[in-house]
Amino acid sequence: MADVAIVETAPHSYGLTGKYQGVGGHLFAIACQVSMEAGCDGVVAFTAKSDLIAYYQKVLSAQVARGQRMYIDEAAAAILIEKYIRK
Repeated sequence: MADVAIVETAPHSYGLTGKYQGVGGHLFAIACQVSMEAGCDGVVAFTAKSDLIAYYQKVLSAQVARGQRMYIDEAAAAILIEKYIRK
């Protein structure tokens, strides 16, 4: 499993009107691709800010491991890679 240390979005990229909409999903797709290439099946773990857990569940299909610790499993990784990298 790959581990993402920190995830932040610049204030001008927030929400649907953000200048670079989708950059966060794209970065997670890259992390999933790196995980896949490292033989970790695309699985990526990360710690979410508490107010973003539901957002990550919705947008990335991430799952809660415990507390604020979350992960993207193989199936969700494949979807992210297809959406952002192989389109």
